Amino acid sequence: MSQLDLRLSLRKRDEDARQYRTLFDSMDEGFCIIEFFDGPHGPLSDYVHVDANAAYARHAGIPDVVGQKLREMVGDEADSWVERYGAVLRTGQPIRFEQELIATGRHLSLSSFRIEPPSRRQVAVLFQDVTERRKAELALRQLNETLEARVASALAERRILADIVEGTNAFVQVADLDFRWLAINGAAAREFERIFGLRPSVGDSMLDLLADQPENQAQVREVWARALAGEEFVEVAEFGSPDRDRRCYEMRFGVLRDEHGERTGAYQFVYDVTERLLEQERLKEAEDALRQAQKMEAVGQLTGGLAHDFNNLLSGIAGSFEMIGTRLSQGRTHDVERYLAAGQGAARRAAALTHRLLAFSRRQTLSPKPVVINRLMTELVDLVRRTVGPSIAVETVAAAGLWPTLVDANQLENALLNLCINARDAMPDGGRITIETGNTWLDRRAAAERGIEPGQYVTVCVSDTGVGMDKAIQERVFDPFFTTKPLGEGTGLGLSMVYGFAKQSHGHVRIYSELGHGTMVCVYLPRHFGDEEIEEVLPLAPFPQASAGETVLVVDDEPTIRMLIMDTLAELGYACAEAADGPAGLKVLQSEARIDLLITDVGLPGGLNGRQVADAARVLRPDLKVLFITGYAENAVLNHGHIQPGMEVLTKPFAVADLAGRVDRMLRAKSTAE
Repeated sequence: MSQLDLRLSLRKRDEDARQYRTLFDSMDEGFCIIEFFDGPHGPLSDYVHVDANAAYARHAGIPDVVGQKLREMVGDEADSWVERYGAVLRTGQPIRFEQELIATGRHLSLSSFRIEPPSRRQVAVLFQDVTERRKAELALRQLNETLEARVASALAERRILADIVEGTNAFVQVADLDFRWLAINGAAAREFERIFGLRPSVGDSMLDLLADQPENQAQVREVWARALAGEEFVEVAEFGSPDRDRRCYEMRFGVLRDEHGERTGAYQFVYDVTERLLEQERLKEAEDALRQAQKMEAVGQLTGGLAHDFNNLLSGIAGSFEMIGTRLSQGRTHDVERYLAAGQGAARRAAALTHRLLAFSRRQTLSPKPVVINRLMTELVDLVRRTVGPSIAVETVAAAGLWPTLVDANQLENALLNLCINARDAMPDGGRITIETGNTWLDRRAAAERGIEPGQYVTVCVSDTGVGMDKAIQERVFDPFFTTKPLGEGTGLGLSMVYGFAKQSHGHVRIYSELGHGTMVCVYLPRHFGDEEIEEVLPLAPFPQASAGETVLVVDDEPTIRMLIMDTLAELGYACAEAADGPAGLKVLQSEARIDLLITDVGLPGGLNGRQVADAARVLRPDLKVLFITGYAENAVLNHGHIQPGMEVLTKPFAVADLAGRVDRMLRAKSTAE
């Protein structure tokens, strides 16, 4: 061999060594070479670190390890490390294991193998810090394989580094800026062939190799192009031909640079994480099933309490009616008023309980209108002060220029009253409740944290100086039926009702609390871009009387409700027509009869619900006023409480006075418009 050929060969070897040294120092895994020697504890009873990469200190937590002896570093645990690595040195068998490095508190996933020949007394160790991931991810297998034949005769350092790359169970690939492989370990080549059906080699173009598989080629090009452009990233994606095998891989990309810092390519360490992702999915399904089982258990526990409450209320209603009948048969009418008031009170309490249940399930029927919440504060604060008692001060902070929001004012007041009652219960020795309003903007990140759309929101917050709550309770506080109160003193529906109301109003609820420092609950409601709707306040008056010829069509499949509505309207002078189902009601509307107002239940038999009857009637009679009467299950039919102009909703159970006042207002508005 000539002198020139010798120099070229040596230069080529130096360049190869530098390239592998760069790859070695860029590795994410920690690596070291240890050399055994005889010590006071016997032959081969200690070792010294003769080489290590930059990642060693990051994973093991021990800096400047080269030159340090094991028993000087970690004397108390040295025997276990000597035993493991000594066996590797003696037998030549590689090992893979997990062990805690007690001196630094790190859990490590390690593999090691003997560096040949045995007379060197050297063992190579490759490892990762899996302290945070050791319960969720399988330890990486570290196996030795031979590198490509052309690197077998490289320098000793290059051969060691190449053996490490070839031996890992990670799929290692290095490519230049033209998508050609500069290096690929055996594991990566075999995996590529398994999922794509083609065996890659150093020097091949990955794009040319996949030219007959355009979809796979595009996917490979997209992910490698980012790394070759200088981006370092970690990504999980699925690769492979559908007719062979598709697997999920975690890819760690890094940029390959020369000694001048110029980009020359990119490299990747890839791990098959298919089983890990499947296990995570199975775990999520199990958690969801457990959560559902816990909810069902809570429902079962609550059923007895709800049944008890309703039985008490029904007993009050039925008993009042029975006593009214008895007194009337005896001619003792002076006691009737007392029993009548008792029965009506029980009915109102039953209605309030059903409304709380419906709000929790987000199936209550809302009547949203543009409202500036500050205008509700005066009456609300008076009610709150009467409710919480004199030992608790109630303060308000009303923001100037508060935006309107589209909300059901009555349900909002109920929600805020619930929050104030919870605040009162958190301050058994007295304290202060503050009700505060404000305008806020939520950008995309803040909105995503709250699970709502970005934009402008009106906030109303209730804070207290009570006992507060820990993080575990905060995470469950909006769960159905969850309560911290003793058994029998709380249903666990209060905050669930607030949460359900906010979500149904396209808003959100956030809670902030600290033990010993109180709690703040904020309701976010979307800003309404329009003017506030101020209702005309009319003086109290007797039931209104009908104008001449006004006719109301009543459609309800419940004869008792139909009778009560018609008797009430007839008492006020309205002419009434009735129908027991949707088709019968539509037939009346298709006739020439005069109909000024349609009152219909939403859930009707006969194939047509109340909303469908109303929509069909509007085609025939565009100006027809419609009053829906609804319970709970029909809310979706009404577009979740949001209905067209000229239509209103009256929720069961309703008072006769409310029905009469609503009918009069709707027909009076119709007459004014005409």
